[in-house]
Amino acid sequence: MFTPKLACLFPLAASFFVPSVCGVQGPNLGRPLTPEEIRKIDITVVPDGRGLPAGSGSVTAGAAVYAKACQSCHGEKGAGRPQDQLTGGVGTLASGKPVKTPASYWPAATTLFDYIRRAMPITSPQSLTNDEVYAVTAYILSIDGIIPSDAVLDAKSLPRVKMPNKDGFISWWPKPPR
Repeated sequence: MFTPKLACLFPLAASFFVPSVCGVQGPNLGRPLTPEEIRKIDITVVPDGRGLPAGSGSVTAGAAVYAKACQSCHGEKGAGRPQDQLTGGVGTLASGKPVKTPASYWPAATTLFDYIRRAMPITSPQSLTNDEVYAVTAYILSIDGIIPSDAVLDAKSLPRVKMPNKDGFISWWPKPPR
């Protein structure tokens, strides 16, 4: 039932909905992003490797970057403490005490790269160079023997890394156009 108390809300509501329904120009707040601005913030890397940047990194270089930028939070060799464990747990997901780490749980190595580049180190996200991110990714993957200790990762080799749980998820990423 319509009440006079609610009548005062209808003009306010109409001011928000009528312009969008009638195609009237909005309040002119902001502006569309330029393609260059979008490129700078669109750093997503998908499981098949689309979005990976140029660069490369070795396990050896990754060990040095890890010691400097990651070890204080994630422990020696990714063992955890005070923050999350990054290594170990491979083969435990079907057990009564699964250990979910990037090595045991994530189905694509590119996800590890994307996460490190986007969010780490926690005190200074996106401060690592692409070469440093490739290197740290290589180091973490080498600890559990997913890649050899002399490996070098780049945009071509990283998507080819076979993760232990690669078949543990259904991919919802769209296939690239042919």
